[in-house]
Amino acid sequence: MMRGESGTVYASNMGGDRARQVTSGPLASRDPSASPGPYAVDAAIAAAVAVLLAGSTLLPGSLDGPAQVGVAGYLLLIGGAAALIVRRTAPVTALIVSAACMLAYALRVQPETATTVPILVTVYSAATAGRRVPAAAVSAAYLTGVLLAELSDLGARTPREVVDRLGLQIGWFVAAIVAGVVTRQRQAYLRQAEQRAIEAERTREEVARRRAGEERLRIARELHDSLTHSISIIKVQAGVAVHLARKRGEEVPAALLAIQDASADAMRELRATLEVLREPGEDDAPGEARADRIGELVERARLSGVPASLTVTGTPRALPPDVDLAAYRIVQEALTNVARHACSPTSASVHLDYLPGTLVVRVEDDGREPSGGAARREAGRVGVGLTGMRERVSALGGCLRTGPGPDGGFTVHAELPLPSESSPAAASPSTGEPAAALAGGEGAA
Repeated sequence: MMRGESGTVYASNMGGDRARQVTSGPLASRDPSASPGPYAVDAAIAAAVAVLLAGSTLLPGSLDGPAQVGVAGYLLLIGGAAALIVRRTAPVTALIVSAACMLAYALRVQPETATTVPILVTVYSAATAGRRVPAAAVSAAYLTGVLLAELSDLGARTPREVVDRLGLQIGWFVAAIVAGVVTRQRQAYLRQAEQRAIEAERTREEVARRRAGEERLRIARELHDSLTHSISIIKVQAGVAVHLARKRGEEVPAALLAIQDASADAMRELRATLEVLREPGEDDAPGEARADRIGELVERARLSGVPASLTVTGTPRALPPDVDLAAYRIVQEALTNVARHACSPTSASVHLDYLPGTLVVRVEDDGREPSGGAARREAGRVGVGLTGMRERVSALGGCLRTGPGPDGGFTVHAELPLPSESSPAAASPSTGEPAAALAGGEGAA
């Protein structure tokens, strides 16, 4: 909702279909542009590993210093680290390249613990991609080659130290494979959970649509059973009375003709409403333009004894179905309230103003007797007519003001937003009361 400078509240329509997505937790949607691509991340990891491997040869007391490593050794270290760049897109290739480079380095220079880092990373990536057998086979081949290289040149080490060091490396490789398998299973679980969430959402929407359809049918049955028969009896009795009066050569009372016409229109509109309820579609409003028939409402009010006039300003144009129906119903309800609650003599005026982005509907009467206001306030406590107006206007995001006029009588002022290329559909903040709260002294049919 938005609040204008004068305190007017404008209700915006929050209905309609919505595109749903998970917004938090492990299933949250991520913007690809918000994070670097996998190649950039893997390139950074490869660079860090290459620096680590090259830096380990420069440490004081290292057995494989720059003189022992040589250019070929550094190229092998860089090649083993560079294989990490494709560890996601080609995990087996990255595994074989890194293992081959590191094994060649171990055989050429000397096996070191740091040389296992790129192989551990590629073993983890291969296991995560579901390539457990290649990961285990390459790990076993590398460890076997390292064991043979160390046993062939023990140096200051004892065979027990070599075996203990090999056992530690085996543990690292097993941990890498297990971590990769666990990560793969977790990713599969998250994908399944996301799919279940999507399916559950779809199922909820289907259940909601089915329940809404069942409720529409129930309402249609209740309307048919409670209103159709009664209105049909009124229509038949009015028609019989008109026929008998004409047969006797008597003048037919205008009120009787108004009853006959009103009952016929009520039957037609009720039938259209029942069709909408029983066969919902993209557009629930009846196909005919109702705003063009507001003149018929004014004429019917005249026949019922209420002097009424219609004024149209602006450029009339085709209205959206929901705005068209709302304007018709507002005028219909307002004129009905005048006929039922206003004190005689009373005249009513209907004003339609087609603005660039708004349709203004204003219905006024000039009832001035004090008892009229009390009658309307009493009706407002039990009626639902003005409540229906408020709901229609709120659903369209418009503005509604109802209450006593400055010179007496009663005023209904509604502003309904219209789609416009030059002006957004908005109501003026200078007029009207909150559409969500009716003004005091209002009445309802």
